[in-house]
Amino acid sequence: MRIIAGEFRGRKLLGPQGPATRPVTDRVKQSLFDILAPSIPGAVVYDCFAGTGSMGLECLSRGAERVLFFEFDPNAAAILRRNVQALGLSARSRIVTADLFGWAGSASPPARPIDLLFLDPPYRFLTERPLDMQKLAATLAEQHLSENAIVVFRHAADAALDLPPLLRYDQRSYGSMTVDFLTCQSTPTSTSPPPTPHE
Repeated sequence: MRIIAGEFRGRKLLGPQGPATRPVTDRVKQSLFDILAPSIPGAVVYDCFAGTGSMGLECLSRGAERVLFFEFDPNAAAILRRNVQALGLSARSRIVTADLFGWAGSASPPARPIDLLFLDPPYRFLTERPLDMQKLAATLAEQHLSENAIVVFRHAADAALDLPPLLRYDQRSYGSMTVDFLTCQSTPTSTSPPPTPHE
């Protein structure tokens, strides 16, 4: 695992140990960040179910203002913390180890709404906890996201889940994995939605 571009390009990251996390390959990460690149500089980012932090750290390397990482698994969170410290990014990061489902419902809305959100839950959550996932997405959309925020939702190709009030505007498939690009349905018609990206 490594940082692909930006200030820390080429820096290696500590990877996961055990089955708790599913790291994204460099090829897939490159494809995703080619799409997201214009939205990252100056962005405030949530990296939900962050694992060892690859996506959020890539954003910080590319000029994101701040990233909030959410990781409940203690082993993954420990590696995430070491990756943040190794890159000297503690001042621009916060790691939340509380259960995200409970945190989202009790936390105050951020002082500045979130511009970009990575949603990468364990695949089993989509079949075992679909209502919890939908409630989480709705809470984040209504209380945390900016009107033009982009949500990057990674899931198994055979386990899609609608997350109202978020609206899918693009989708990419990578083998057995699919990535949905979502935005808020409540975006005013006078504001242009995120452009449909092209590979």
